[in-house]
Amino acid sequence: MSYPTPPGWYPDTAAPGTERWWDGTAWTAHTRAPAAAPVPAPAPPPQYAAPQPGGTGRGGGGGSARAVALVAAGAVVVGAVVTGAVLLTGNDDPATPRAHTSAAPSRTGTDEAPGDDDPSPPEDTPAAQDPDVLVDQLNGITLPIPDGWERPERTSGQLLTMRTKESYDCPGASSSYCYHGTVTTRTPGGTDATTPEALAKEDITEAADRAYGKDILGLRMHGGITAHRQVAAGEVAVAGRTGYYIRWKVTTAKGPGGYVQSLAFPSAVGSESPVIVRYAFDAGPDGPPLALMDTLTEGIRPIGDDATDGGVGSSVEHPAG
Repeated sequence: MSYPTPPGWYPDTAAPGTERWWDGTAWTAHTRAPAAAPVPAPAPPPQYAAPQPGGTGRGGGGGSARAVALVAAGAVVVGAVVTGAVLLTGNDDPATPRAHTSAAPSRTGTDEAPGDDDPSPPEDTPAAQDPDVLVDQLNGITLPIPDGWERPERTSGQLLTMRTKESYDCPGASSSYCYHGTVTTRTPGGTDATTPEALAKEDITEAADRAYGKDILGLRMHGGITAHRQVAAGEVAVAGRTGYYIRWKVTTAKGPGGYVQSLAFPSAVGSESPVIVRYAFDAGPDGPPLALMDTLTEGIRPIGDDATDGGVGSSVEHPAG
């Protein structure tokens, strides 16, 4: 059985000396310099060699040749049994690829489908992450996960998400669960906007609709958005780069409404493609404190650089709820 190639950084065969991001279904425009070389995997077991011509004749060496062939055949059978056991039980050795790991995608063009003859995914694609950190490998950033928040096992679409652990029934017609606070990271696509300001202004409407408008089934989670007003906007330094944010106060037909923010800035890796972080906090006493948006922005770091200063400080307003 073949399995989809997981998202990750893989060697770009069309551009030697670089790695390109595979999102699980297609290649993206994100590239970077190769990561540190992984620890070499153990050498594979010796292959069974076919008998050489003349060595299996009826002459004097025939008995020895048959004995060698029988021993080799027995080794192949034992190897098959062991391999089957490994495939059934899995492998807990972190240095050895698990049985369900598929081959890395090959690439001779941007849209080429995954191949079957490339090496396994690189070692810097972790299966598990720090429970206190949200890691966006594609964009090369991390965000701290606050107390009382979690990173869900599954998310909708391609959005990387963290949210409050406590949920509640959405007050609108939707049968979904709502959360008092969510933060997602995404890479914008299908846009002509090139600056962080233009990207944030273009994204804020969709961000508000995703948070307080309609769910993925088209049902109104909070009875629909009835009004909004901008409460803050401006440039902000994020992980050492200049970004731009817009914050709206959203009024809904049902429930307390909330605050939505779109933050756009260049990626911390490779070609520095733009990244957007969306914030959605419920208004009212059950919602997270609004200042947490600024704290999370300050906590954005390039992967592997815990000392980078987010640089928000007083450059971001703290509007009253």
